[in-house]
Amino acid sequence: MHSTQTRLRHGALTACAAALALLAAGCSQASAGAQTGGCRDDGHWSGREQAAWLRTAVAFRTEGAGPSYEDASVVVRAQHKGDARVLCQPLTVQVEFWTLTATATGTEMSSVMRYRLSTDGNRTRTVGFPPGLPTGQEGTCTRILAAAYAGAPLSGRELPRTTRDLGIAGDKDVRFGTERVGAYRLLRPQDPTVCTTDRPSAEPAPTRSTTWDIYHP
Repeated sequence: MHSTQTRLRHGALTACAAALALLAAGCSQASAGAQTGGCRDDGHWSGREQAAWLRTAVAFRTEGAGPSYEDASVVVRAQHKGDARVLCQPLTVQVEFWTLTATATGTEMSSVMRYRLSTDGNRTRTVGFPPGLPTGQEGTCTRILAAAYAGAPLSGRELPRTTRDLGIAGDKDVRFGTERVGAYRLLRPQDPTVCTTDRPSAEPAPTRSTTWDIYHP
């Protein structure tokens, strides 16, 4: 009797072990399938990971846009390098534009427009540059900075700053106080040689006139 119970117990344990092995194999295959064909799990991404995803998706279309930037735009593309699956949780993205104006005491920064969108990488989103940006004589000492970043609007300590003279600064001379910024672009100055900052207030440097007055001999 004891021997029979032992065999029954052993058989039950063997069957249970086999069932668990089959279940584990099935779960493993299901997990592999979800990993391959499902969405990309971004629920626990850090700000740096979100920025890395944005960096491969964002493009700035500014070439040939003209001095008024009417045809310039920031594009969050559907297709980007790396893992092409859509995100499981759509990412909140802020596209923001600033004017940076050279002054005698440094650089005066002003936010011109901030556009909030949501994207999971499934389709392309395009944000045009804001209208009314400084151009011509008004924009001589002013440059435009555009950035795309994840999450909430930037706080005061996260705002951008330049580490070189504004007239010659490039993208590498812009610093943000956060790792959430995926991509940014500091547009080239219209004419940095005619803007001076050694006066009480920065203004276009005077140009030599070739027009004679009526009293010129």
